[in-house]
Amino acid sequence: MYDKLLSPLDLGFTTLKNRVLMGSMHTMLEDVENGFERMAAFYSERAKGQVGLIVTGGIAPSKAGMAIPMGHPLDNEELALKHRLVTDAVHKEGGKICMQILHVGRYGYTPDNVSASNTKAPISPFPARELTGEEVEKTIEDFVHCASMAQIGGYDGVEIMGSEGYLINQFIAKKTNFRTDKWGGSYENRIQFPIDIVRKTREKVGKNFIIIYRLSMLDLVEGGSTWEEVVQLAKEIEKAGATIINTGIGWHEARIPTIGTIVPKGGFAWVTKRLMGEVNIPLVATNRINMPDKAEEILQDGCADMVSMARPFLADPELVLKAIEGRANEINTCIACNQACLDHTFTMQVCSCIVNPRACHELELNFPATKNKKKIAVIGAGPAGLAAATIAAERGHEVDLFEGSGQTGGQFNMAKVIPGKEEYAQTIRYYNEMIKKHKVNLHLNHKATAEELQAGNYDEIIIATGVSPRKLNFEGVAHAKVLDYADVLAKKVPVGKKVAIIGSGGIGFDMAEYLSHDMAHESPTLSVEAYMKEWGVDMNYTRGGSLGVAEPLPSPREVYLLKRSKGKHGRDLGKTTGWIHRSSLAMKNVQMLSEVTYDKVDDAGFHVTVAGESQLLPVDNVIVCAGQVPLNELQEALKATGQNVHVIGGAADAHELDAKRAIKEASELVAVL
Repeated sequence: MYDKLLSPLDLGFTTLKNRVLMGSMHTMLEDVENGFERMAAFYSERAKGQVGLIVTGGIAPSKAGMAIPMGHPLDNEELALKHRLVTDAVHKEGGKICMQILHVGRYGYTPDNVSASNTKAPISPFPARELTGEEVEKTIEDFVHCASMAQIGGYDGVEIMGSEGYLINQFIAKKTNFRTDKWGGSYENRIQFPIDIVRKTREKVGKNFIIIYRLSMLDLVEGGSTWEEVVQLAKEIEKAGATIINTGIGWHEARIPTIGTIVPKGGFAWVTKRLMGEVNIPLVATNRINMPDKAEEILQDGCADMVSMARPFLADPELVLKAIEGRANEINTCIACNQACLDHTFTMQVCSCIVNPRACHELELNFPATKNKKKIAVIGAGPAGLAAATIAAERGHEVDLFEGSGQTGGQFNMAKVIPGKEEYAQTIRYYNEMIKKHKVNLHLNHKATAEELQAGNYDEIIIATGVSPRKLNFEGVAHAKVLDYADVLAKKVPVGKKVAIIGSGGIGFDMAEYLSHDMAHESPTLSVEAYMKEWGVDMNYTRGGSLGVAEPLPSPREVYLLKRSKGKHGRDLGKTTGWIHRSSLAMKNVQMLSEVTYDKVDDAGFHVTVAGESQLLPVDNVIVCAGQVPLNELQEALKATGQNVHVIGGAADAHELDAKRAIKEASELVAVL
């Protein structure tokens, strides 16, 4: 079924069992107590899941290359030998693993940042100092020494990180290299830094060691490389001794989304395809490849020799094994939300996954078969209830899952209709498969009563009834113009051409995205060409960095996004995705108003006070997206029965509710029942 994806790849001195590379991710496990033990558990579980080749999170070759002033670079043999715990665990499962060598350069969060030239990255609070010529030579030796330490540590190879705007990329691009010595000026001079790193690394580690070079094929910043320069560098890197070239897309400071759920699946494979045939070593396509069917399509279309999936292996360590065994419908799909992975990393928390809270916590959270089978009732089939019911049943409990509506999914059924969040439907599909596989007794259109639950003789009752939209109180709130988010997204109540949205949190932003998209046109999330046009990526690569002119589809509505407080809208959105949502709405000319008092709604529209000045917004509808309240009336009714009742997710606390917390709470509860 996945003939190309699951076929072996001969590298000459070794063979990969399939064409799947588990891409590098910053998990933060390297810097926590028992980090090596936790990494061993994390990576070995993915190796057992039959991934062809694993690449670790980035390890600095020197203190100057570290992102934050904590942890340790891999620069000595004593530390290298500690990595044997990780590599031995992977090899025991028949896997192969490479260590990524990453020097962050001007992206560091330290006053000691260094770079090709004196510059300051917009995403770092500290400027970077230009390396002296002697320091450049020393940095090259640091990379080489780090690779040799990785070899001592038992790794099958290394990935040299040359993309995403990190140090090597900073030498390559005109944007950040203003040097006048032999490391600057002409393109030939600027690329000598990565060429020397790869060449000297190959000389040090010998022939039978994998060297992956992560090449920035599409910088997406002004002053980035031209396509001709990309090809030139790829050929030189091949000559220098690289085994594989992996694709890098965009710098971290680029203002074009490259991995968020808004990006079409496999949306940047066309870039790698341009390089196919220019070099004679395998090329890896990457970014938003999250299921085996898309991976197979990319390989069959000749876009690459391998595909890289990173976050999908947080969501499901058995992704490849399930593809091999014809169980792709059982894959817990990455929805590219970034909430528990990248958002955690950038806030100094251990990485995990919204749909799989076990990720990076394999030593702490497990679901062993129960020795004490119980009869369990779960009330509500939203994300929390689905996780609780399916995991409990997987452990061997008898589970009844009650859902008042005619479908599972809860709030995800509203999320999946938002342009850019279509992937949320995959989570519902996964849980529906788990319901069947683990024989959960599903009762749809069934609102369980306290009497029924008491009569059912349940050992445990889990209330996961979720939330309902929070009501506001102002004059005219009962007017026909006023709706809530569930009216629009779930009940499909028609909305007029002029709309005011109350609330600028996640739901308010989702509503603005939904209403500002012309449903007569396919969502750009589902079309690569439409997406690139919307965000201004030149697929003809006629400009350096491939930046074109953004041509978003106009909004079919005039939309106002209102909030009571001062400051920017979406302040509490995800650290790595908030800017995407703000940029998207700005392209649709959504008007964002702060310091708003809601006075009244009448036939004329919405009367508000903005920063002390009265205004009339002549809107057809006002949509309330001002948070949620718990739906848990069963809790009180069951309290006096003496039964074991647990309340999780939004039913317990609707404040700042997200699926990450709901699924995590459910998983942790049923792990010990």
